[in-house]
Amino acid sequence: MLTASSIFLLPNGTFFVELAVFVAMLFIATRFFLPRINAMLESRQEKIRTALEAADAARAEAAAADDERAKVLAEAREQARVIVAGAQETSDQLKAEAGGRAQVEYDRIVATAQSEVVAARQRAIDEASARLGEIVFDLVSKIVAREVDQSTHDDLVREAVAALNAEALKGSNR
Repeated sequence: MLTASSIFLLPNGTFFVELAVFVAMLFIATRFFLPRINAMLESRQEKIRTALEAADAARAEAAAADDERAKVLAEAREQARVIVAGAQETSDQLKAEAGGRAQVEYDRIVATAQSEVVAARQRAIDEASARLGEIVFDLVSKIVAREVDQSTHDDLVREAVAALNAEALKGSNR
């Protein structure tokens, strides 16, 4: 049979005591323990938020440092390009100056050689003229078999020298 105490759904005295203890525990937990737990959770959230902000700031600083590094690297590359271009320009100038000096030296050597050739030719002509005068004088003396006087000799030498000079001028014009 069913009695009132055996029905599970009907509250009895222990139920009310258990309910009162539960409400008291709930009140104590919400009054004393829950604020401390909430404070610790908020503190933890604040630490996490601070750490995330610090990480974002560090990330931003790293990006700025990377940008600065890239900027400095680009400036260094540009300076290197300028230095290389300047060195190339200096090298080209030195080559041009050396080429100009070499050309001047070449022209001087050629001019000196030409003047030496002209002087040597003139000496050769003069020596040949002097020798030719002696040869002509000896030859004429032998042919005529008599001594030719000095004025005739001088005339013969002048004619021979004039002929040699005319021949030399024809040879140098060629």
